[in-house]
Amino acid sequence: MLKNLKRSLISCLLLLVICGLIYPLIGTGISQALFKFQANGSEIKQGSLLIEQNWKGPKWFQGRNDGSVLTLGPDKVLVSGTNQPGPRSKQLTQSVEARAQQLIKDGILPKNDLVTTSGSLLDPDISLQDARAQVMAISRYRHIKPEELYALIQKLTVQRQFGFLGEPYVNVLQLNIALSKLGNN
Repeated sequence: MLKNLKRSLISCLLLLVICGLIYPLIGTGISQALFKFQANGSEIKQGSLLIEQNWKGPKWFQGRNDGSVLTLGPDKVLVSGTNQPGPRSKQLTQSVEARAQQLIKDGILPKNDLVTTSGSLLDPDISLQDARAQVMAISRYRHIKPEELYALIQKLTVQRQFGFLGEPYVNVLQLNIALSKLGNN
């Protein structure tokens, strides 16, 4: 019995070292060597391309209604979504109606993704339909021709993966960075 216990302990320690130390270090090393930008959170000066940012008003392209996302910083907390209201929730209905009214006030025709939240509350992307729905409001506010904004959306559109997986989308942070470079802030 002592012999079996010794074998079990040696096996556990060996697996702990392999799976808990060596494997993660190799994975981290490979990801840092080959995919440094992605492995470090796809961070750019203005934030992360993987996390939704808050944009308010018709001056900017707006993402999904992920109101619990805070601006990233050294002492800030990032909230992700396990506290989603259910489909029959009054809170969800009120949230969608309030968001739709705000979009209408800003001159934007409310679309589904602009009034609902993503599952994680962190989705940084919007559909082409949602981006295009905001063009006229941004055009009026910034005095930029709608054609320039449509061209900007087209330039930054991420197509379907492998030509058939998913739908085309636009990253809101990249879109707003490019928009700020057009001027007329």
